Amino acid sequence: MKTLLIPTDFTAQSLQCIPSLAQQYYPKKLNIILVHMLKITDSISELLMLSRRSAEYRHIPDNFYVRCRELEKDYSHLINHINIDFFYGSTMAVFNNYLDAHNVDAIVIPHDNYQMLFKNSIDPEVLIAKSGKRTISITETPGIMANIVAEEVELIEQQ
Repeated sequence: MKTLLIPTDFTAQSLQCIPSLAQQYYPKKLNIILVHMLKITDSISELLMLSRRSAEYRHIPDNFYVRCRELEKDYSHLINHINIDFFYGSTMAVFNNYLDAHNVDAIVIPHDNYQMLFKNSIDPEVLIAKSGKRTISITETPGIMANIVAEEVELIEQQ
């Protein structure tokens, strides 16, 4: 089983790569973590309430949840689970702890039109570049998923 982290802005474009990734990693099943990254607040009262937060989840469109469940169902032989999450933090130590806690094997580079959704959203590429984890780039041609290229030479055969 492999775990992939995919930065998301809760658009269909962030889900577009999942079928190709699942087929690329076959016969291994995938756990996919769709994550939006947010800078942590400086407010003590907000920090105390952080574990109870659901405000961000209200901004996820219903059709995004529906599409995730459809992908899980349609690719159940390739995908074990798709999880939607928020990462709170802006330091490498916190990000690496998050990656370790979720057993992330590789990170997908965000799509070209990635949107910052909140005033405290952060660019995921900054943390990804410094993480030391294997990254996967998605190259697209207009409207069509062209191919998926692993940036490291280590491909599926070695895993």
